Amino acid sequence: MKEIMGILLRRLVLVIPVVWAVVTLVFLLLHLVPGDPVLAFLGETATPEQVAEMRHRFGLDRPLLEQYVTYWMHVVRGDLGVTFVDRRPVAEKILSRYPATLQLAVAALLVAVTIAIPLGVTAARHQGGVRDAAASLLALLGIALPNFALGPLLILLFSVKLGWLPPSGFGEPAHLVLPAVTLGTALAAILTRLVRTSVLEELRQDYVKTARAKGLDERIVLYRHVLRNGLIPVVTIVGLQFGVLLGGAIITERIFNWPGIGTLTIEAIAARDYPLVQGCLLVIALTYIVVNTATDFLYRVLDPRIKVE
Repeated sequence: MKEIMGILLRRLVLVIPVVWAVVTLVFLLLHLVPGDPVLAFLGETATPEQVAEMRHRFGLDRPLLEQYVTYWMHVVRGDLGVTFVDRRPVAEKILSRYPATLQLAVAALLVAVTIAIPLGVTAARHQGGVRDAAASLLALLGIALPNFALGPLLILLFSVKLGWLPPSGFGEPAHLVLPAVTLGTALAAILTRLVRTSVLEELRQDYVKTARAKGLDERIVLYRHVLRNGLIPVVTIVGLQFGVLLGGAIITERIFNWPGIGTLTIEAIAARDYPLVQGCLLVIALTYIVVNTATDFLYRVLDPRIKVE
């Protein structure tokens, strides 16, 4: 228990500067964009008085350092400011969309793992054979086909041609299928190749030869021993790729009209609502940090021999 607490404290120490850097970069986003963000939002027809009034209302007329300190104080309290468009709290708008994005990301992750583990294991067990070649080809296609191309193809096939699934929408399980497959395909391809490599490495280990020599059933050797050790690097990649799923959700949500943070981010960019853009990026980045920190602990649970540095 003390060792686990020590790991937790070390991870927190490492996370603090990362969080500081993320919050700082998100804050600077508003000040690094070309031109005046307030003027960009109001348009060229806005009077100088209107621009000055809005800058004062959002505190943009204060010194940069003062704005930075104020922004940090608000973030610590969970206050991400108010939107340019409708003056609603940014945190409130994000929280209304965040569950939908998490639902999509988790579903995509389940799709990826469900496909990758059996496909990768099959490829490893039949190394050099037809099944191995087929799995490698499918993985290559999954990596090469981007979300913005795969999504419309799935809509065309399963919605327009076959009529099996709805092309867009939210609320029913059927609405989740196509977006989850679209978002999870690339990750499934990456994990398939990783599972194959990991299983092949484990199959060459001495403990596998010993287990087979003792007459253990091949399925027990494979699924109870080989897979447990072979999935350790997979867990790490899953943690790293979860943040990629959140980023990829921006495109996928737009294609399927999924009401998550991705769609909200695009709407905020189109409306030049910079406080909302800041909030969306900050939440996505912090989620990525939290998931990766949690992955370190899971990594250790799967193999106590590993020291999380």
